[in-house]
Amino acid sequence: MSETVSDADSPAVAAAAESAAGTAAAEAAVAEEIAAQLGEPDPGPRAQLRQIVAALGIETARALVAEARQLEAGAGISTKDGRRRTLGGVFFFLARGRVSPEQHKRIWPGAQLPGRLQAIKRPATAPPMDRRRPLTWTEATRLLSIETGCQGVVMSAKITLVGQPGKMIDKGKVVVAVMKGGDPPTLPKGLPEPPAEPTVYLVFIARKQWQKVAAALERDENDRLIIEGYPALDKKLGVVGVLAQSVTTTGLQAAKRAAG
Repeated sequence: MSETVSDADSPAVAAAAESAAGTAAAEAAVAEEIAAQLGEPDPGPRAQLRQIVAALGIETARALVAEARQLEAGAGISTKDGRRRTLGGVFFFLARGRVSPEQHKRIWPGAQLPGRLQAIKRPATAPPMDRRRPLTWTEATRLLSIETGCQGVVMSAKITLVGQPGKMIDKGKVVVAVMKGGDPPTLPKGLPEPPAEPTVYLVFIARKQWQKVAAALERDENDRLIIEGYPALDKKLGVVGVLAQSVTTTGLQAAKRAAG
């Protein structure tokens, strides 16, 4: 009498089942490792982490943690209401942009897809953007919400202001000036036209630096101040703060060149 052997009893199926179980166990262990690194104690996020690791793979998930650390250590990523995301928040934000739309539905049921994934879901019949038409400033600012998860990191930044400071406000070890931007220069073709409203700069200059240029500006009312410094945006005030690192004037520069 012959014995019937089911597929479930075959060595190949048993080996595959054992391999799948081993992979699932490894993914669960890595998910717990990542949860500890992100400081996520709650069961909900930890369950999502297990699904993310299963969807992206162990190496990609670990690489995403490194990317989240780099972003969080730099400029970071803000929420829609302007709050800075935690390390875990940055990781989950990045993960939502890396999984497929189907995986996103399983991991975050009912949640709206991030902008980058929404772009994937647009109908094929959507009219393409006319690349011959200049990009407007409004269109450019919309890119902030689409590409937030793909932002680079600025290692250094410097802004140069050239103009006349007006009234200087003495604050002890620092003097402060409010300067308003003028008309934009001629820009390369294709760049969006900046807003008509001028940019307002709140400039901070160390007293010692200011004393070196104050006399020159008093001697020549046509002399212009040259400020190089670190820019910092104040969203509440709507101004760009400039922390001066180097201060001179066009007149002092000309005299230096003539003497040299």
